Amino acid sequence: MMRKGSVTVFLALVLSLMLSLVCTSVESVRMAAARTQILGSLDVGLYSLFGQYDSTLLKEYDLFLLDGSCGGSTLNMAGIYDNMKFYMEPVLKQNSQKLSIVQGGFSGYRLATDEDGEAFYHQVVQYMKETLGSQGIQLLLNKMKDRQKKTEEAEVSGNQAEQGKMLESYESEMDSAARNSQAAQEKAQQEHSTESQGEVFGSGPGDSGGGSGFSSNADQNVANPVTVIQRIRKMGILQLVLPPGRSVSDKKISKKTLVSGRTLQQGFGFAETLKKDTSYTSQLLFQQYLMDKLGNFRRSSSHGLRYQVEYILEGKDNDLDNLKAVAGRLLIIREGVNFAHLLSEPGKRSQAAALAAAIAATFLIPPAASVIEKAVLLCWAFGESILDVRELLDGGKIPLVKSAVDWQLSLENLSNLLDSLDTRRRSVENGMSYEDYLQVLLMSKSKSMKLKRGMDMVELGIRSMPQRERFRLDCCITAIEAAVDVRANKRKVFTVTKQYCYE
Repeated sequence: MMRKGSVTVFLALVLSLMLSLVCTSVESVRMAAARTQILGSLDVGLYSLFGQYDSTLLKEYDLFLLDGSCGGSTLNMAGIYDNMKFYMEPVLKQNSQKLSIVQGGFSGYRLATDEDGEAFYHQVVQYMKETLGSQGIQLLLNKMKDRQKKTEEAEVSGNQAEQGKMLESYESEMDSAARNSQAAQEKAQQEHSTESQGEVFGSGPGDSGGGSGFSSNADQNVANPVTVIQRIRKMGILQLVLPPGRSVSDKKISKKTLVSGRTLQQGFGFAETLKKDTSYTSQLLFQQYLMDKLGNFRRSSSHGLRYQVEYILEGKDNDLDNLKAVAGRLLIIREGVNFAHLLSEPGKRSQAAALAAAIAATFLIPPAASVIEKAVLLCWAFGESILDVRELLDGGKIPLVKSAVDWQLSLENLSNLLDSLDTRRRSVENGMSYEDYLQVLLMSKSKSMKLKRGMDMVELGIRSMPQRERFRLDCCITAIEAAVDVRANKRKVFTVTKQYCYE
């Protein structure tokens, strides 16, 4: 009997231990299942939340951003959390685990404009990489590097030509000639008056009264294009380069209400900042995006400013001033190209030298021929450049570097430039278009400037749409870190944290 009782006690102890182990295992499995279910609910909540991206931004600009303002003008993170919680709760109630949210919130979030817009920039560059592919990117790089170098050299050359005081030297020589001519005329008049008095008072037979002795070649009727071009240069540039039938937009904006002009809301909570991307390729891709998505003079936007790429280049608050500034830069670039061409062409230089010599002889200042020649060459380059820019704004193409065949304006017609603005222009199929020049000019701007002004135009574009007047990019969320406390079976509380982002 004692042996049987011992076996019974032993088995009871073993069974109790086994039962305790089984119960513990079951409870452990239940808690693991609860934790998995909680994580799943948070996944669903965040996924559903980020699935409510701004569809207008995606349609117009191919950007995935979550509007954190919930239709307002300030961040409403409480509303965003309630939205996420709404999608979590059905998942928590799917079985008998009796899961319930105790509390929760966002331990971090990143906005599109944070870190000087780096999140916005990353998303744009990634989109362009996926759109163009490796071959498209390489073609873009090859094309741009050659154009950028030659355009920068041309702009430097154009500025040097303008700052070389060629026209000032010309005016100085002509003023000196005019003063000398006037002095000679006054002296001749005095001599003539003295001779006349001698005749009246009985001059001797040796006084013949033969004239002043002043000889002028002004009657040679030499056309001087420099004076004509000087008058033209004082005209407004848009008067000269706008193609016929085209008007300029009068749109104006308030910059202080845009990303670049106001104090922005800030995200928080992410220990790691986004890596700054300063590569040449990324900048080129970003500005290609700007060219694709934003308007310019040749392809004006219907949202906000009409000439948006010009705004990124110049930063003025109206279309007129932005276009005027860009046209001025194009004129300087083309003037540099054309002036260099004239200096390298012996035939054209000999024409300019002959004309300069004739003008110098007309005004009795032969030593000034070299000064006049430089002024003639600069005016000739300026006239050719007016035709170039006018053709670009009319949708044509102009070769970056001209050959003799591509030259449009003869020296004989320089004085009649205003009469030949539309009869002597011609486009070259393998040349650069207005948009090509805009893209090259964008490379001269810093990443920060292009990014801020680009965000200005995206923000303004969305605001121009119905019921989106209060849209702000610094209310747009790109990443969230959520933390939620969930009670399981009315006993244990689980804390789960998870991140989700569009990048």
